[in-house]
Amino acid sequence: MLTPMTPLIIGIAGGSGSGKSTLATSILEAIGNDRIAFLPHDAYYRNQDEKTFEQRLMVNYDHPDSLETELLIEHIQRLKQGEAVDRPVYDFKMHTRSAKTVRIEPKPIILVEGILIFVEPELRAQCSMKLFVDTDQDICFIRRLERDVTERGRTVESVINQYLKTVRPSFIEFVEPTKRFADVIIPEGGFNTVASEMVIARLKGLLAD
Repeated sequence: MLTPMTPLIIGIAGGSGSGKSTLATSILEAIGNDRIAFLPHDAYYRNQDEKTFEQRLMVNYDHPDSLETELLIEHIQRLKQGEAVDRPVYDFKMHTRSAKTVRIEPKPIILVEGILIFVEPELRAQCSMKLFVDTDQDICFIRRLERDVTERGRTVESVINQYLKTVRPSFIEFVEPTKRFADVIIPEGGFNTVASEMVIARLKGLLAD
């Protein structure tokens, strides 16, 4: 049986807008927040208070160097040891970390989600189950456009420019190659209800063992 000292670590990777967050939400709702410690990789974007806003706009946020992955790994290890952690909160409108944090308590499952989580070997090695969400890039772009305009206060032009300059090239260079590390490839992510239900059933079974 799983215990707080030996959590199951689930990694969900895939391109921006692929359906990773929808899959993560489906798992959280089905299993329950009381049994899952959720660590989205994009909460770990590096603090950029020392940069001007204009300089922050020039950063490639789809490059592994933009994320403090070493802190995420530290938090996973501390949760595995039964210690609570303070997860960062990232302000996507200001392109830097908020002063706020979220207290995350140890749980039977640690759920890690992000486009680049399978790039770093040390982080990849932490995962008990690796899921890759595989979605056509035109669909990913449309979803990203809708999200960034409605939720993050971006303009259509800025989203298109960012996609062409950094998002798509970084997906080709960093994200897509990590598909080979996945245990399961899920087309459409959380929008694939059959695959989502299979993953959820598997997790419930492991929790019940």
